[in-house]
Amino acid sequence: MLGDAPQIIGEAPEWLSALEHVSRLAPLDRPALVIGERGTGKELIAERLHFLSRRWDGPYVKVNCAALSDDLLDSELFGHERGAFTGATERRQGRFELADGGTIFLDEIATASQRVQEKLLRVIEYGEFQRLGGEKVLTTDVRVVAATNIDLPSAVRRGRFRADLLDRLAFEVITLPPLRYRKGDASLLADFFARRMAREMLEDFPGWAPSAVAAIDAHDWPGNVRELRNFAQRVTARALSVPTSEPVRFEPEALDPFASPFRPPADLKDTPEPPSDALDQKLPKPKLGIPFEEQTKLFETALIDAALAAHDGHQGKAADLLGLSYHQLRGLLRKHDYGKKPGKPDDQNKT
Repeated sequence: MLGDAPQIIGEAPEWLSALEHVSRLAPLDRPALVIGERGTGKELIAERLHFLSRRWDGPYVKVNCAALSDDLLDSELFGHERGAFTGATERRQGRFELADGGTIFLDEIATASQRVQEKLLRVIEYGEFQRLGGEKVLTTDVRVVAATNIDLPSAVRRGRFRADLLDRLAFEVITLPPLRYRKGDASLLADFFARRMAREMLEDFPGWAPSAVAAIDAHDWPGNVRELRNFAQRVTARALSVPTSEPVRFEPEALDPFASPFRPPADLKDTPEPPSDALDQKLPKPKLGIPFEEQTKLFETALIDAALAAHDGHQGKAADLLGLSYHQLRGLLRKHDYGKKPGKPDDQNKT
């Protein structure tokens, strides 16, 4: 801990290398871009960049760009004048004004509209902006740290993100390793989260069984630290609900809190739309004269291939795209011998 700096847990070389990168970058008063899958700790890293910088005693302001519509994000970031839109009954300062002298963290930056991206470019480049509905040019001194879980150069090539804004943000890029690449860190984190859960319950944590430690470190954790935290605390709460001194064991059924024989069927209408390049994938058309089982296999493997391709081989995101649980998708991969086919990795999400 350093002052109010967030607690960072992990000993894997890949994680320590990322932290060293942060330490080198923090004193440099330049924009920074943090890339990583969901749950890898992007917000923790952004906070660390702030608290290790010369701006550590200035404001630290966070904005989730994905949580707001275009107009609301514009107003949230840059403020608005009275009468700028219906309901704007008074002038309001934006987050860039409030962050003057400090750091602003823009999470999910890739979701910002082209209009907001253009205004972001100007405030990062010149420190100038205008409130929504205003004419006066205001100035601010803010360090921008942005984060996303997508590949921004690809988004630039598809016309979804401004190339000039990416150039300005990417003075340095910190790419965080997923938990499945941080050997041994999963069990360290599980112990930390479990002990915190036990304290909340006013109980002593009896520790993890050796088999549980091995299972935790072997699991992929597609949701990364966030998924691991929920699992560790869920299992601990269940184990300590009855007084016991026995070590806590790994419960596979606790990996999916929705698992139940009474679970409603998946509603594919709610499945997120795949990226446009995935929509271009051609599924095989039915043909008479070919055995039913063979055609079914072709169709299933084509769907799996398209979903994996849409998310660069990430199995957790591919499962979401297909309306399946992670473990259902893994079952299909085993069913169709994906690990045994030439040219296909044995497990795309394991080190």
